[in-house]
Amino acid sequence: MDTRTDLAGELFGVVGRFRRQLRRCTAGGFDRTGLTQSQAELLRLVGRRPDISVREAAHELGLAANTASTLVSRLAAENLVNRTVDSADRRVGRLRLTTAAQHIADQSRRERRAALAGALESLDDTQIEDLTKGLAVIAELTRLLQEDRK
Repeated sequence: MDTRTDLAGELFGVVGRFRRQLRRCTAGGFDRTGLTQSQAELLRLVGRRPDISVREAAHELGLAANTASTLVSRLAAENLVNRTVDSADRRVGRLRLTTAAQHIADQSRRERRAALAGALESLDDTQIEDLTKGLAVIAELTRLLQEDRK
């Protein structure tokens, strides 16, 4: 195995453990509602970006447009997301969380940020600098992966 293959496996493992642990230490937010991971990710995205289009959400999450549309339909049926028609282009659906879903998203975001801020306080300056550099690399990897999907 080459170093890049080993690094890819390690990255999957670390990122997965990080996400799971952060959810566990913060009571889970949407994850505790019985939703699928894809549904919860879509709700978190809509909570961060109200009025995002279904197409933009699909792109951001790396989903096919019809998959995102199916998720939106299910979440709308569960009264967690509202879909409205864009006033400038009636073909475009815009998404917003319902009041109940927005409350869950806001609370979950506060809990995750507080937990993460507390953990970051335990890192020394060199680790914070390394993390900052690593985030820039992960952002570039994300961009490259999105570019590959086009």
